[in-house]
Amino acid sequence: MAKRQYYKKLAAHQDLLVLLAVLTLLLLALLKPSVPVKHDIHSYFFIVDITQSMNAVDMQVNGKPASRLDHTKQLLRETISSLPCDTKVGLGMFSGVNIVTLYLPIEVCSNFSAIQDTLDHIDWRNAWTADSRVRESMLSTSRVVSNFPEPAQVVFFSDGEEAPKLHAFNTRDLSTLQNADGWLLVGIGSEKGAAIPKFTEKNQLLGYWSHESMQLAPGAAPIAAAGLLNRKKDIAEDINDRYLSKLSEATLQAMAKEIGATYVRGDTYMTLQSAMKKQKPARREWAPWSLSSALAGLAGLFLLLAYVPFSRFVKKDIASKQPPAFISAQL
Repeated sequence: MAKRQYYKKLAAHQDLLVLLAVLTLLLLALLKPSVPVKHDIHSYFFIVDITQSMNAVDMQVNGKPASRLDHTKQLLRETISSLPCDTKVGLGMFSGVNIVTLYLPIEVCSNFSAIQDTLDHIDWRNAWTADSRVRESMLSTSRVVSNFPEPAQVVFFSDGEEAPKLHAFNTRDLSTLQNADGWLLVGIGSEKGAAIPKFTEKNQLLGYWSHESMQLAPGAAPIAAAGLLNRKKDIAEDINDRYLSKLSEATLQAMAKEIGATYVRGDTYMTLQSAMKKQKPARREWAPWSLSSALAGLAGLFLLLAYVPFSRFVKKDIASKQPPAFISAQL
């Protein structure tokens, strides 16, 4: 009997009790309480190959023919748009043997417009040399990333084509390369190949690089690397003389295996996203996790319960404790 009276009192003051619970939870939420939680920190450094072979048109953007460079930029736009807030993104460019950092990894959501604008302005004319020594650039990348104030996950976009071509005496030993574990090398281009266009400084097409200008003899490779080689014919005179640039997939795969990186073909955004999810996080650290949203959500749940009469639970509880009808009759 006493318990029944207690339930009736609660039902009579249901609105007041709910209001007190909601106010208490909201006040706690305003205090912004948090608990320390260890979580993954994702910080990416995207490097874009801007050498002339990346101007070869053998890829697609929105179903239309596009250069490898434009395809890479579109991949990055889609990838960066899908990254969650608090992820950090940095951009760099590769030409010759060096990597140039446009900016260190920055938070993706608060700097989204700036990152997209930077992508729009990446151009082959930003290159500082005509060489493309992808293998040696791995050492440059390691030096650059090691000087970052915090670790970053490297994602390197390139067709893997070396200019001058690699030979036994100009192939850089990468056994001393450190901290490449977890890097992602993304192959851009097709196996069919395409001619490499030659543009003016105003981006006007002059013609295409000839087969002779790209196929150097082994002894000429170090001379070309030093910039001392005068080529006799830069532009192909007919279509059969055009040098066809292809994705050097075997080269990128072998190099990735050698330095402990992962290789993926960058044909689609989904393929790239899947490979990036398998990358190790840049680091793990303790960080405060806010309880404010959980407390506010609980307050909202209490408000919903205010529309459910407490008397319904009282009746169910009383009914469950009454003896069956045949026992009442005997009594």
